[in-house]
Amino acid sequence: MDFKGKVCIVTGSSAGVGAATALSLARMGASVVVNYSRSREPAEAVAAQCREAGADALVVRADVASDTDCRALAAAAMERWGRIDLLVNNAGTTKFVGLQNLGGLSADDFHSIYSVNTIGVFQMVRACETALRASHGAVVNVSSIAGQDGLGSCIAYIASKGALNAMTIALARALGPQVRVNAVLPGFIETEWLRNGLGAAYQPSHDAYRAQSALEAVMSADDVAEAIVAIAGTAKVTGQLLRVDAGKGVGRAAVGKPV
Repeated sequence: MDFKGKVCIVTGSSAGVGAATALSLARMGASVVVNYSRSREPAEAVAAQCREAGADALVVRADVASDTDCRALAAAAMERWGRIDLLVNNAGTTKFVGLQNLGGLSADDFHSIYSVNTIGVFQMVRACETALRASHGAVVNVSSIAGQDGLGSCIAYIASKGALNAMTIALARALGPQVRVNAVLPGFIETEWLRNGLGAAYQPSHDAYRAQSALEAVMSADDVAEAIVAIAGTAKVTGQLLRVDAGKGVGRAAVGKPV
């Protein structure tokens, strides 16, 4: 996909990976919808950066857990530009609860996490479906290696991302041949969101991840945005789950004398 002149919606794009993705697309000539659910000011700051890069940017408040908000978000893009070429489902939520603390999660926690991470993605795809089919566009879902590895901020989050991975493949079948649907699965990302969520455990988790990954690295928001843009622009790829984990899934080779 040549992004020049295209219209891209990036949910949850007032900070972190979403903001980095919106700015990357803007620099490539796309018009961008910057979405937020709570604080407008950070979203406006991201939109200002997009405009400085020469792009048209629209700020829209929407909670993807609300189907009405999802439809309004899609409608705002259509009203402004008359098309949608790329949907990046980046909005997400979690609760930081140790995996062994089963009592730390309630049914309401599962509902609230699934409503954003899984149901919200479906609702956004459904809201944009007609426009994406018309443009032969693409969808990129921002998932997590948690959904494959069974490790993460809490069991509800892990389960929601596992469901998102399966749904990505199903949506690729359902929306083909007009629309491609893929997911990126980041590992440990250096963001304020994760730093605040992990608290004192942040640095030990950071260091352990680096030590266990083949590239001895963690990800930045820009690293993940690069992968999102790359898979969005690859014409013959759909239904794929792309790990962006610095080789955490591969692991490091044992260091020692050759046999």
